[in-house]
Amino acid sequence: MQASGTQWPEAHFNSEKMATLAIAGHEIAGLEGIRYPFDGTAIAQTLGCTMGEGTYDTQPSIHDFPFETIEDVKDLTVPENFLESERIKTILDATEIIKKRADEDIPIIAGHLGPAAITLSLVGVRNYLMWFISHPDTIKELITFSTDICIEYSNALLERGADVVCIPDSEAGPELIPPEFFETMIFPEYKRLNREIKGKTIAHICGDSADILEKVAISGFDGISIEEKVDVQYAKSAIGDKACLIGNVSPVHTLLGMKPEKVKEEAKQCIEDGVDILAPGCGLAPHTSLNNLKAFVAARDEYYLEKGLL
Repeated sequence: MQASGTQWPEAHFNSEKMATLAIAGHEIAGLEGIRYPFDGTAIAQTLGCTMGEGTYDTQPSIHDFPFETIEDVKDLTVPENFLESERIKTILDATEIIKKRADEDIPIIAGHLGPAAITLSLVGVRNYLMWFISHPDTIKELITFSTDICIEYSNALLERGADVVCIPDSEAGPELIPPEFFETMIFPEYKRLNREIKGKTIAHICGDSADILEKVAISGFDGISIEEKVDVQYAKSAIGDKACLIGNVSPVHTLLGMKPEKVKEEAKQCIEDGVDILAPGCGLAPHTSLNNLKAFVAARDEYYLEKGLL
């Protein structure tokens, strides 16, 4: 952020600053893609959640949610002005700016929350967990509605210039709900999501997602991003050639907390173990050093040079 001259929280809410900071990850740190926005509250805020804007080194956060009781869940349709709402329009405008400013061969990766994450944002953690058991029909209705939101928003991002849509949906993972709930409630919507989005998609699930990887792999995503809790070799065997495996260098323990040499060591091991695309296991921590990011990028090149593949 310091090197780009643009910082949080302004870059969350201003399309020019968002584009500048996103491009800086490529131009300054050498990352091969341009990934934005930098938080996941835009959809939730647009649908009625209250939030705080965050600080220089903390992301915006949701403070309250609109559906506190079952009776609150009604008239679930995508708002007519959803794409024109302030937060969403800022990100769509940033997409167009990035498309104009970035080199054609650099992938533009737009992110937004997935169906389970949107649902949790709307009802809160307690209701989300309880209603899977006590009111499964309501949860199913909310997940279907949230999938509709994802489809409309993803297609708008792709139309504006994004090459890929990355969909973080950790709330679908087995660290929060049993795999059986994923299979009956969320898996069918993932398949619909990928049928109706007119471009490439990536699923990202934080935590240990091992128990659902096979299902995620056959739901139609082009890539699956895993964090460091998942063994790469197991993930590769579960996914096979159904999707690209992306990950999974620890963003906190390694990229934030280690020296460049250790960053390179872990990055090279990830490639050796079978990742198709080297990436952090989740979002970068704000105080991650530029030296570590450059070491992360260099590790990929060094690995392939050492193997005689470059």
